[in-house]
Amino acid sequence: MKISLIERKLKDGSINLAIEYYKGSEVTLEGKRKHIREYENLKLYLHGVPKNAIEKKENKEALLLAKKLLAIREAEYYQGKFDLKNTTKGKRRFLDYFHEKTEEKSGSLKNYGNWTATMVHLKRCTSPNTVFDDIDEKFVKRIRTYFDKEARTKSGLPLSLNSKYSYFNKFKACLRSAFDEGYLAINYASKAKSFEQAESQREYLTHEELQSLVNTECKYEVLKRAFIFSCLSSLRWSDINKMVWAEVREEYQDNELVFKIHFEQQKTGGIEYLYISKQARDLLGERKGNLDRVFIGLKYSAVYNNEIVRWCNRAGISKHITFHSARHTNAVLLLENGVDIYTLSKRMGHSEIRTTAIYAKIIDQKNKEASNLIPELSF
Repeated sequence: MKISLIERKLKDGSINLAIEYYKGSEVTLEGKRKHIREYENLKLYLHGVPKNAIEKKENKEALLLAKKLLAIREAEYYQGKFDLKNTTKGKRRFLDYFHEKTEEKSGSLKNYGNWTATMVHLKRCTSPNTVFDDIDEKFVKRIRTYFDKEARTKSGLPLSLNSKYSYFNKFKACLRSAFDEGYLAINYASKAKSFEQAESQREYLTHEELQSLVNTECKYEVLKRAFIFSCLSSLRWSDINKMVWAEVREEYQDNELVFKIHFEQQKTGGIEYLYISKQARDLLGERKGNLDRVFIGLKYSAVYNNEIVRWCNRAGISKHITFHSARHTNAVLLLENGVDIYTLSKRMGHSEIRTTAIYAKIIDQKNKEASNLIPELSF
């Protein structure tokens, strides 16, 4: 950082003395390079055109004092005692800093997605002119209230508890980083209470319910095939929707024909391959060109989402089933049929085993409920 004394001419002809802190440059959200300069007003003034010896003397004294203050600032800076918050870093815009921290996460697709989503919300509830000097406990509480009461999803719905937990924690992480780097004199992140992380409800279908869906008419044939394929394979909607025939592989292993899906996970960005059963492969239909979509006509819409509900109702299933429930169904059915949790975790594409463990809790709960199904004996 470069520290220098500057003179700024005022309308009345006088000259204001200030210290400029030049911190280099950065690329803005619009892709333009912006020079970062912060100023400290010394509240010292020079006569633009001194008219007499007194005004010349006043100019000399003011300039001498300004140079002494400059020397003090330089000494404090180099000794590591520079009050960065009040003079330079405290004037930096908070959203610019959050954007910088977000870009640092670009190497991790999932984490980067959470940071960019948080950035979208912060832009809605924070003035672009908010600087670190404006941040206090009241500001932090206001941001928490926004996530808790005001924030909405793209569909206009309130945030889920887990979304609140994730977004507010990204905000707190930014505050901690700002404190560590000298932008804040107080670690407000340590004072802010996080949201509780909810154990999300994972609605799924039993084997009998899935069979009922197979036997029940669905208005959209492609939706029925895609949903049941997800139940048999665990693939997410996003990966099924974009699947092309080049990703569907058939090969012989030990004289046995096996079927695999090679794909890049839409959510995590990881390259995966997934073995599927012949029954799942048959749901894909006749092979077409490598770049052709497998499920032609499949689309995300309220019409298709509502049809899943109606389809379930016609099958006598009263659960709140969404397309993502198919993925949960696959996990539960595999565990019920003896698949170990590590194998399931690999098939689901989970980065942490604790995410998969939630399905084991579902099975355990079912075992617990089963223990009370036998009527009590009379002794």
